Amino acid sequence: TATTECRGAEGDVGKVATLLTGYQPTLLPRKGVEGNISLMPHNLITTWFWVYGEPARPVPLSDLQAAYFENGDYHPGILLRFDANNDGQIDETELVIDTLEKEQFVKERLEFLGLGNPRILGEVQPYSINHNIAEGEWVLKDCASCHSENSRIAQPIQLASYTPGGVMPEFVPDSNVVYNGSMFVSEDGALYYQPNTETENLYVFGLNNVGWIDILGSLMFAGVLLGVIGHGGFRFYASLRNKAHGSTTEKVYMYTVYERLWHWLQTFSIVLLLFTGLIIHKPETFGLFSFNGVVITHNVLAAILALNAIFALFYHLASGEIKQYLPEPKGFFSQAIIQAMFYLRDIFKGEVHPFEKTTHRKMNPLQQVTYLAILNVLLPLQGVTGIMMWGVQRWPEVTNTLGGLPFLAPFHTLVAWTFAAFIVMHVYLTTTGHTPLAGIQAMMMGWEDLEIHQARPEEEPEA
Repeated sequence: TATTECRGAEGDVGKVATLLTGYQPTLLPRKGVEGNISLMPHNLITTWFWVYGEPARPVPLSDLQAAYFENGDYHPGILLRFDANNDGQIDETELVIDTLEKEQFVKERLEFLGLGNPRILGEVQPYSINHNIAEGEWVLKDCASCHSENSRIAQPIQLASYTPGGVMPEFVPDSNVVYNGSMFVSEDGALYYQPNTETENLYVFGLNNVGWIDILGSLMFAGVLLGVIGHGGFRFYASLRNKAHGSTTEKVYMYTVYERLWHWLQTFSIVLLLFTGLIIHKPETFGLFSFNGVVITHNVLAAILALNAIFALFYHLASGEIKQYLPEPKGFFSQAIIQAMFYLRDIFKGEVHPFEKTTHRKMNPLQQVTYLAILNVLLPLQGVTGIMMWGVQRWPEVTNTLGGLPFLAPFHTLVAWTFAAFIVMHVYLTTTGHTPLAGIQAMMMGWEDLEIHQARPEEEPEA
């Protein structure tokens, strides 16, 4: 009879004395009828059997018995090769084909019986585990079990204690289960299946993070932070050595109530989105927070940010304030260079800003092009990729055309790193007014003390 091994059971299989210890099923991606992919628990049944001919046909049991037995007892050649303890008997533990010599002898016996090209084949049949599945209230609440580098989803499952004839089995065809993993033999000869989560449109947060995206993003963030610290340090040092040129200020109502409300709502939404997104990206690092709760919070904040952006667009179009964000093509590059040189050189001399800020021109050329890119490129891209990530299971045919989660999630992460770096730069640049807190105070109260540019004596026109 064939040797049978059951995972999660100790003792003689099928007998009352069998101890059922249980096992952890493997989680494999499975295609639904609508084309979406979900992770489902599966039991993998691995079978090896003799076949012959082309195409391959299973060797009849009678022929196998004729190859193994002679006159009602094991064939002397079988007994010689399989009787490991030399007791003249072959028990179930010895009835294994674990050497080339055993395989070759059985093959010769089958050929002697007239079977052409006898050989061993192996197959793996997945069985979805649909019974006794707990309801949502009993679901595993340890997020790190799946969303971490040691995720259950990536854990190997043992297929067999050895491989008969060294033959690696193959998964049965015509299955809706996606197989993209690999098989390997451990040091003790056991055969394992290693799932590969980097399969078609499958991306598990905390497990499938793209390393170079985080490296690039963190380097960008660290570079901006170090640049801000260095620039601020030089400004402070220069202020101790140089006296700033005197400037006249005038209190002006710069920002309306709605502009301030829009700005702060957008600021807090983006900051909280970055924080909740970080938790979703690295849930095992923030085990204090509920993963499901953070995801819901992240989605609600995204909806608030989107609504705020829609109302802001309407306001800026209706009021004409949209022109504040549109740089004038004529002389833009020369003005941008002048502004850049102010940040790189003149600000350390205590010079006034090269472009006078007024209610009709609230931004310098560099601010205009930066906010134009942030509000009209990065923010919409982040919103669209976020919606697509949310809709992966809802509109798989749409998200698949955009690369699915394996593309959307890393891209979303990279843009998030860009926003984080921008916020650091933005907050720092608010301190470059005539006083460090002038910009923030103006955005809180609406009124701002503006520098009034006056011609210097040597610049006064001749009479």
